[in-house]
Formats: sequence, C-alpha cells, structure tokens
Amino acid sequence: MKNILIVTGGSGGHVVPSTSFFEHLKYKFSVNMVSDLRGSKFINSKKFKYELIDVPNLFLKPYLLPINIFKYFLNILQSINFIKKNKTNILISTGGYMTFPFCLAAFILKKKIFLFEPNSVLGRSNRFALKFSTKIICYNENLKNFPTKYNSKKVVVEPILKKEIYDLEKNSINQKKETKKILIIGGSQGASFFDKNITDLIVEISKKQKLEVIQQISNKNNLFLIKEKYNKSNVNCKFIKFTDDSKELYKGVDLAITRGGASTLSELSFLNIPFISIPLPSAKDNHQFFNSEYYYKKNCCWLINQDEFKIEKFSKMIFDIFNNYQNYSEKITNLEKITKKNNWNNINNKIIEIINEN
Repeated sequence: MKNILIVTGGSGGHVVPSTSFFEHLKYKFSVNMVSDLRGSKFINSKKFKYELIDVPNLFLKPYLLPINIFKYFLNILQSINFIKKNKTNILISTGGYMTFPFCLAAFILKKKIFLFEPNSVLGRSNRFALKFSTKIICYNENLKNFPTKYNSKKVVVEPILKKEIYDLEKNSINQKKETKKILIIGGSQGASFFDKNITDLIVEISKKQKLEVIQQISNKNNLFLIKEKYNKSNVNCKFIKFTDDSKELYKGVDLAITRGGASTLSELSFLNIPFISIPLPSAKDNHQFFNSEYYYKKNCCWLINQDEFKIEKFSKMIFDIFNNYQNYSEKITNLEKITKKNNWNNINNKIIEIINEN
C-alpha cells in the first residue's frame, strides 16, 4: 500500500481541499496529513488526524529574516526526517508557503510530488515547486501565470468537494417563497467589509422584503451591533463560523453574497445557489477576482467590485434578482450545466487514477 502525505496550511482555501483529498484517498492508501498552526483551526480533529509543523513566513518581518532562514533550513531537515520516518511514497501539496519545505524534501528524496491549484491563478508556492513536481491538479485549463513549458504536467478535474456536500439537497426556484434566505460568507479570513456594509445592505433590503440571513462575522466585537441592527429591522438572523457544518450553512439558501475563494464558489455552484461575488481586492495576484470571473463569464453569478459598492445601487440589484426570475433561473440552469459531471464517484476514480499513474 502506498503511503501518501498531504501537506497544507494557512487559509481555509488551502486546508479544506486537503481534507477532501484525505476522504478520497483513505480507503485505498495509507494517508498522513501535516498542517501549520494557522491551518489547524480549519481541520476537524475528530475526523482528520494530522501533525502540526509550523513554518515561518520568510518575508513577513524583514528584521527577522536571518532567524527565519535558519528556521526554514531546520524545517527542510525536519521534513526530510518526517518523510523518511513515515516511508512516504507520494506527497500532495495544496499550496502556501508552509508546504514548500516538504516539497523540497520530497524532491531531495526523489518522491512523487502532486501539486493542487484550485484557483484560476497559479499560486506562488506552486509556481516554485512546479519544476520538480510530477503533476499539478487544477480546475482551470487556462491557469493564469502558468508556464506553458509545463503544460504536460497539468491535470484538469472537476472541483474536489467535501463528501458531505454531495449529500445536500440542491437549490431550486421557488417563486412563491415569501421569505428569502441570504447567505453572507466572507471566507476563512473573514471580511470586515461585510460586517459593516453588507449588514447595512440587509437592513435596507428588509424594508421591502422579508429576509432570513445566515452571516459569517469576521470580528466578534461587531456581533452585538450587527445583531441589534437586525433585531430592529425584524431580520431573522443566524451567525456562523467558516468551519460550521455545511448542512446548516447551505440549507434553503436562495442567494449568497460571498468573496471569491475557490472552495466556497465551488460549493455554491454545485448546490445551484446563485451568488454575488465581491472579491477581496488585496488577494494575491487578484486570484479571487479571476475565480469569480470564471463563473461570471458563464452567466452563473453576479460580480461586483468592492470599490464600486454602494448600498442604494446594490439593494436595487438584489430586488431585481428576486423579482426577475428569468435571470435567476438562467443562473441556476447554467450552474447545473457546469457541475453535472461532478459527483463523488467520478472525482474519486479520477484522483486515484492520477495517483496510481506511473
């Protein structure tokens, strides 16, 4: 039996797919997982066993660079020892700077390296590791910033979702639904912009439309103020964490307002939930915009620039969405088209085929 090591860390965008890989591979292979301190908060320790190995961000604090370089060198040695100790045959990296020492260690030990890139833009760590990787698994044939000389390493698959997502009921049009349910989710990093602006938007919409809201709050200090605003406007609200159960998160949602994280957009799309994407402007290489643009070009979502956000304009847009069912139904139809081949068995067979490839 092959021994596989999944290396992940940082944001939920890196960690969530790693747990999906774990679920797909655990019945056919011996699988270990390693994460850093930041990534560990997105892993359900009751469901997934993992080991914690923290890796410094070399360039976060320039004055600590000499110390961090020394720590990084130790991380590479630690990674080599870990791979040897666990007799790892194959390494799967989901990107982020935390994974790079393990990729170097696997290269030194001549192990197979599979990279994973869920975004529409090739991540920087994956770009560095690409030259000595075996394959890179991705969702988009036309990955931006991808060196064409490595095109033969690219393997395009349907989005790899959590197993529980496949068991959820998909969204359908219900014109007679008096109360509309809106999901507001800012991703694993949260979105302070959403706490203020989207909350005020919901209050404005509630003047004309009955609403039920599920909202991720980025800052606990804002919770009381947001709850007070909703109570005054008779908005039925529930507040969530990014790691909350998907069944409770997506059940009965008519519309989502979200950032542009690849995992969240993939889950919304699979469940036929039309969404309004407001990409994080500071995302590296503007990858959230390009993730969202992929769906926007296929007429599956609405795309808004955060810098152009105005409550009056945005509220009118949402009223139009709820009242123009032809536009809304087109979005659902198009989402169904792009996700119809995505099911657990197809993805499972594809991943195992890639891993077993000589």
